[in-house]
Amino acid sequence: MSLARIRGLSKTYQMGSEIIHALRDISLSVEEGEYLAITGPSGSGKSTLMHMMGCLDSPSAGNYWIRNKEISTWKESELAKIRNQDIGFVFQFFNLLPRFTALENVALPLIYSGRPRKERIERGTHILSTVGLADRIHHKPSQLSGGQQQRVAIARALINQPALVLADEPTGNLDSQSSEEVMGLFKELQNKGHTLIIVTHDKQIAEQTNRIIRLKDGEIISDTPTQK
Repeated sequence: MSLARIRGLSKTYQMGSEIIHALRDISLSVEEGEYLAITGPSGSGKSTLMHMMGCLDSPSAGNYWIRNKEISTWKESELAKIRNQDIGFVFQFFNLLPRFTALENVALPLIYSGRPRKERIERGTHILSTVGLADRIHHKPSQLSGGQQQRVAIARALINQPALVLADEPTGNLDSQSSEEVMGLFKELQNKGHTLIIVTHDKQIAEQTNRIIRLKDGEIISDTPTQK
């Protein structure tokens, strides 16, 4: 069953008198439980595509469905609800609040959802345990390694049980051992039924997923399963 579908998606920007075509007529489908990578050189449009799929930006043309809801023309207030409830984000630089503990960082989306404090603590503690940080819930980001900070960020992305997890260069700021640990965690999440899309320029990272979509100059040039 398709979780997300894109048809004829394009994105253009006006730079003075010049029109920049960031995405050109993109069409793809993502199935429930799929684990895929979007890759390509700098300027290929992969981050722009992630922003479209994460409802962080609106397309210039085309259509986008999540769970059979066509959201291409939704208002910002409606898209904010989708971002909070249906999409989890993991970023290269973690985006953790330095004065907050791991538990407080993870529970932030539940505050925006209006969940009571007791539930936030219980769910935050549980999700940190699932990513191997049960003994670090009261540590602040400065007291955690880069790999541990990224695990906190992944736990935060999962706290609202999103339909889709989008990770933008999730290993780009990590050493090789931490990268392996984070990619192992992503594989575990996929085995549990999560739908994951990783945006990366790293070929070795992309090949650890089950499907690779390659972009160049805003267009899909290949969409193939990985060789396992």
